[in-house]
Amino acid sequence: MKQRILIVGAGFGGMWSALSATRLLDQHGRNDVEVVVLAPQAELRVRPRFYEPEVHKMVAPLGDLFDAVGVTFIKGFAERIDVEGKRVGYRNAAGEFAELAYDRLVLASGSQVVRPAMAGIEHAFDVDNLEEAVRLERHLNALAERPATASRNTVVVAGGGFTGIETAAEMPARLRAVLGDDADVRVIVVDRGHQIGAALGEGPRAAIAEASAELGIEWRLNSGVASVDAAGVTLANGERIEADTVVWTVGVRAHPLTEQVPAERDAQGRLHVDANLQVHGHDGVFATGDVARAACDDQGNHALMSCQHAIALGRSAGNNVAASLLGVSPIPYSQPKYVTCLDLGAWGAVFTEGWDRQIKFERQEGKSIKQQINSVWIYPPAADRATALAAADPLIPVVA
Repeated sequence: MKQRILIVGAGFGGMWSALSATRLLDQHGRNDVEVVVLAPQAELRVRPRFYEPEVHKMVAPLGDLFDAVGVTFIKGFAERIDVEGKRVGYRNAAGEFAELAYDRLVLASGSQVVRPAMAGIEHAFDVDNLEEAVRLERHLNALAERPATASRNTVVVAGGGFTGIETAAEMPARLRAVLGDDADVRVIVVDRGHQIGAALGEGPRAAIAEASAELGIEWRLNSGVASVDAAGVTLANGERIEADTVVWTVGVRAHPLTEQVPAERDAQGRLHVDANLQVHGHDGVFATGDVARAACDDQGNHALMSCQHAIALGRSAGNNVAASLLGVSPIPYSQPKYVTCLDLGAWGAVFTEGWDRQIKFERQEGKSIKQQINSVWIYPPAADRATALAAADPLIPVVA
């Protein structure tokens, strides 16, 4: 009977885990271990692009790729993890409950935006998952059918972190594409920080401020959203902003499945893992991507909830979960090079290096890199066995 490596999730971490595990098994000529991916759909949803228009196109089918390398895909929503019994319970495509036994588990279920218990939060949109991003796009496209008012032409973005800034920077162009080039649009970022772009540090702050001024983006600093309703938001300082569109980008937390693994978690719900991405205290249970609190160097830096880190984490987790079954040496996760590329809409983009985010390229030079990242670098490899397995080498550096 075959042993089974079960990977929960088909995002960046899950997909690359499956490919990397298969790569190591292939290198050792092992056909007695199956790699199984359990996820709601056999597609990579390119979440870093959900702030862009035509969001329904931001998916990459994985069926042919999995078939090419011999990965088994099971469509379903994971609901229960029994680490003692080595089983995962899930709802299949028909809504029926079923279970999968495993010999090794890789939890790669990702993260989700935190919607607080706030009055009217149901009126806010987000760009956290495909369905919500599509709902936002439909809403924006329908604005042209509403009476021309200041409220119709106003978007409030709650949160001035990476996602909030990229969403806000794209909004002027998205609104004018719907309402007309001459439309008097207004985009407002509400952030608790004391400076524009404070969440990203001093490195790119001046560029963010410059881009905001050029694009006409307003910032409400040292404040947060106290309540949302169908007509706008009320801020914590009492200010009222009339807006037909509110986008929530504040706070991200690891998928709640992590709570079913009896192990230490950080404030974001991520499981503490060792250098090989095995969950502390659980032989045979690995975590990767946004559910793993992993040290990426020996300087005290930890992986962020980003596709840049999830790709490398996935390659490492897949290799090491297979290595644990084969009895061969693992390859410790290491990702000392850290870069960011922040899209700032029509202004361009900012490409930085290092944890202090020193700018290397900006405006159109930065935009060219961002477009390359978003359209090529973060997508799955070709559905060719040799090409795909070669791309899953955990020693390949990731800069996207």
